[in-house]
Amino acid sequence: MTVYDELKARGLIAQVTDEEEIKELINSGKATFYIGFDPTADSLHVGHFMALCLMKRLQMAGNRPIALIGGGTGYIGDPSGRTDMRNMMTPETIQHNCDCFKKQMERFIEFGEGKAMMLNNADWLLKLNYVDLLREVGACFSVNNMLRAECYKQRMEKGLSFLEFNYMIMQSYDFYHMFQSVGCNMQFGGDDQWSNMLGGTELIRRKLGKDAYAMTITLLLNSEGKKMGKTASGAVWLDPNKTSPYDFYQYWRNVGDGDVLKCLRMLTFLPLEQIDEMDKWEGAQLNTAKEILAFELTKLVHGEEEAQKAQDAARALFASGGDKANMPTTALTAWDFSDGAIGVLDLMVKCGLAPSKKEARRLVEQGGVEADGEKVSDPAARFDSAAFGGDGLMLKKGKKVFHRVVTE
Repeated sequence: MTVYDELKARGLIAQVTDEEEIKELINSGKATFYIGFDPTADSLHVGHFMALCLMKRLQMAGNRPIALIGGGTGYIGDPSGRTDMRNMMTPETIQHNCDCFKKQMERFIEFGEGKAMMLNNADWLLKLNYVDLLREVGACFSVNNMLRAECYKQRMEKGLSFLEFNYMIMQSYDFYHMFQSVGCNMQFGGDDQWSNMLGGTELIRRKLGKDAYAMTITLLLNSEGKKMGKTASGAVWLDPNKTSPYDFYQYWRNVGDGDVLKCLRMLTFLPLEQIDEMDKWEGAQLNTAKEILAFELTKLVHGEEEAQKAQDAARALFASGGDKANMPTTALTAWDFSDGAIGVLDLMVKCGLAPSKKEARRLVEQGGVEADGEKVSDPAARFDSAAFGGDGLMLKKGKKVFHRVVTE
């Protein structure tokens, strides 16, 4: 199976331009491709996972990835998938987020001379003269065509700012610039980026001629991948200080039965033959497949040692006497107790299981909280310090979120 055929078999490719040329470049290891990451936070999340795994997969096949950090486009904000305008970030925040991205990407991609590159589009976008840009690039874009793009359509009812309207031109210029400066001949992106990507391909061909190589490939379900990064309690981050390795493991351990094989194909590096065998699995065997998925992805992000700790802790929840030392744990101090006890609402907030006492109350009243296996139905319930002795008190939120509470 060729590299390109494997990408298709894993469900990664939705649309392409110039498929035969793309196959040739990828299969021969001659693709220099980029994927863009706008620095809207100080950590990547699981919505970026597919792109990172794809970059690693293609680099292993001899191709050269470019991780393009949107230090320049971050000043504008991508309207794709948005119903409102993004918050404006300061230059200092943008730079800090870019630095954090690089540290996380280094776990997936090997950077260095002749290897992967990390570029920041602030290096060229912030130097552009507006009038020169209008003359050089603006003339290549039809406003009528731009307004038909899906990324703009969904914003027209609420109002699309002129600032955001320029995003497609900025992204297209990125490809044009990198094609000339570093030989970037391919771009990957989510299916929500298709219009922006076609803009870059068209700009190269209009400016440099039809024979210029400029390919686009979109990733199947990358938009769904972005949604993967959000849960009811917030985002699932790759930074262990934001999402612990245990919580990261549990996130993947709890994917739906219908998604586990899809995630194994798209996101892990297990052989397709091994994953295809799992297609026959049913019932309890699906839980084994979920454990494999969670372990493999936690190992990719946090290393094998942390993945093993997370797996041991998760299994301990369902095995009497198991080692719970690696579970997410909060240690209470004497200052957390009032008259020798702490209320359940304060405890939920202290452990990060609820953002506020109001939300904690709602969870309790809806029957979504347990303490040591017993449902907590009274928002006024209190626990004295003795409840946290031994292995501590085990809190459970909903069906899948567990947290251990001890005293110092």
